[in-house]
Amino acid sequence: MRVNKTIIIGLIFMLLAGAIFVSDILNPVIRPITYQFLMGSSKGKDIIFFGLLGLFLILSQAIDRDIDATRYLKISMLIGFATLTLGILLEIVFRLEMGIKLNTIFASMTGTMSTTSILHTHLLKSILGALLTQIIGPLIQSDINTGVGLYQYLPSFSFLVILLIPILFITLVFAMQRRPWLTNFLIAFFSSCLIIGSIDGGMFATPSYVGLLGLYLVYRNGYYLNYIVGTVLGDEALLNENEAIQPVYKNHDLSRIRYLFNRFLIYFVVIAVIILRFTVAFAGAEPDYYTINIANESGDIDFGDIPMEKITQSNNITTYHVDSQYNEMKLLNDLKVPLNNSCEYYTVSWNVYSYL
Repeated sequence: MRVNKTIIIGLIFMLLAGAIFVSDILNPVIRPITYQFLMGSSKGKDIIFFGLLGLFLILSQAIDRDIDATRYLKISMLIGFATLTLGILLEIVFRLEMGIKLNTIFASMTGTMSTTSILHTHLLKSILGALLTQIIGPLIQSDINTGVGLYQYLPSFSFLVILLIPILFITLVFAMQRRPWLTNFLIAFFSSCLIIGSIDGGMFATPSYVGLLGLYLVYRNGYYLNYIVGTVLGDEALLNENEAIQPVYKNHDLSRIRYLFNRFLIYFVVIAVIILRFTVAFAGAEPDYYTINIANESGDIDFGDIPMEKITQSNNITTYHVDSQYNEMKLLNDLKVPLNNSCEYYTVSWNVYSYL
């Protein structure tokens, strides 16, 4: 593997990830940008994103021999979709085993507060967090939430799901080989989003949409993207490299209906998933009040200004109601302080209407 511009740019992105890890000085510049496609960007997501982006660009130059990159890109999209689907199923199994409702946000209070829900799952993140804690625990800063508090509640088969992530990474590296620089960068960018979405957020997360749609865009239109950009920039190298690529969907044997189906199927699937997300969010909402269940509550807890109305206490679960006018995210954050070291976990019912 010889050093070229792509590898140098990849190294720059990895150094940027390192700089974000050791210092917060770049946050005001980086965060507003990554926030747009990483769904509420955080320091941990920024580090992983730029680290993956740089690593993908470097590894895109690793194989010199011919390889069917288009085939591996197609396989990567299938593995990515399977990982997202299994992540949601894992969240459902976890809730059934815990005996908690599907339409709730679960918050573990063991160590650092960690939350998860079907709409934004962190279960796979907790496995990665547990692994990183074992390896580089003392180096992980306090403002990076590893989600490790959820790890103890995971179903036993969870590791089988997380194993799809390294497999996805490998197929994505194969999908980037011997491509023009533009599609190489696009695949690296969208691949980084897809892996982050798979780990942090799941099927209904913005980076998952961006990753899958972006990879499909390159799969179907990479030839034309290279041609257009190469022509506009007058980049002869890009145009010459592009000549070795054939349009994926240029098949005149297909009927018009099959052609349209093959070309636009993924867009319909993603639109359907987005619609499903909002349908689930609104259908599962409790607009009249929040139901909060606290497990193993210890003693009298001062909830401050939070209007908590105690309803029942059964075995180790204490149930409260809170006025629905409270913003959902603010409620989760406000409960974190009084419940710190005062319970094992708690759940909060959804109220998507509080964001309107």
